[in-house]
Amino acid sequence: MTDIHKLMDACFEQRGSDLHVSVGRRPVLRRSGRLVEIEGTEVLRPEDLDRMVQDLTPERNRRELEEVGSTDYAVDHAGKCRFRVSAFVQKGVRGLVMRIIPQNLLSFEQIGLPDSVRKLLDLHRGLILVTGPTGSGKTTTLATMIDWINRNRDVHIITVEDPIEFVHNHQQSQVTQREVGTDTPTFAEALRRSLRQDPDVILLGEMRDLETTSAAISAAETGHLVFGTLHTTGAARTVDRIIDQYPTEQQEQIRAQLAVALVAVVSQILIPSPDGSSRVAAFEVMLCNAAIENHIRKTETFKIPSVIQTSRRQGMMLLDDSLLDLYRSGRIDKAAALERAFDRATMEQKLGGA
Repeated sequence: MTDIHKLMDACFEQRGSDLHVSVGRRPVLRRSGRLVEIEGTEVLRPEDLDRMVQDLTPERNRRELEEVGSTDYAVDHAGKCRFRVSAFVQKGVRGLVMRIIPQNLLSFEQIGLPDSVRKLLDLHRGLILVTGPTGSGKTTTLATMIDWINRNRDVHIITVEDPIEFVHNHQQSQVTQREVGTDTPTFAEALRRSLRQDPDVILLGEMRDLETTSAAISAAETGHLVFGTLHTTGAARTVDRIIDQYPTEQQEQIRAQLAVALVAVVSQILIPSPDGSSRVAAFEVMLCNAAIENHIRKTETFKIPSVIQTSRRQGMMLLDDSLLDLYRSGRIDKAAALERAFDRATMEQKLGGA
């Protein structure tokens, strides 16, 4: 089987999350976090990959692949789902890694998001960050949030993505989705233009540079609800990562701005279930209150976890507490909880007691 569309079918039907296609090996699926070869397939040759890339890749992206050695885009697959595609060159031959984007959006309950996060979606201004490593489900979480706003509020939602993954049809809201590279040259340019397009809610698929980060904070300050993502784990690390983007002489000013603009950080990771049949999400939730604002202003982000721990009744949660809850409910095993804990020693003590 070397037809790329049949491989996409196999990924969908076998409930894979990713499809890896490379020269010198049979096609591989990631399923429940593990890599497995697709049965009934053959070891792929360079000409197989050339044909697959030609069949799947839009002309603009083929040019980018030739010029810079890699390109990203999204494609629909037979009305079943969409795939986010990364095509690249390695050791002189082409390769593909494709992540499946389910057609049906998940609910808050299916994802496991706390109710305190749902309440954030009623806000009219502020910056909400969804963070985590690659493959942690950030895009799915953000799509669920945007879908809830779309169905329950009459606002104008603008998304800027690279590429567009989940397609949102107009419901109670008006939705404008712009793709970097196709509809706009950069995230920063799209965000700057969006402020002239009567937005209420803005989603940035990535805050990858200083210009985009600054524009996002300014938009949140001036009366828009802004969602963004970063590849960080944990609320305190996320705040530090934003501040560290700026030159030293600007950091005091941006701390003051961020303390006002930031309303929440939702950090997440995905963990295999004990039997390996699925993955579950663990969350850290920071909701900005007076204490956290003060710590951001005073360069005391190391104190943020303590505030989160003592504010659980307000809907906050540390990642380690989320891991402990998942372990006690039997949804992850002890090894998985220990491996991903920030404070391993304390987690070992709590798990011993459990």
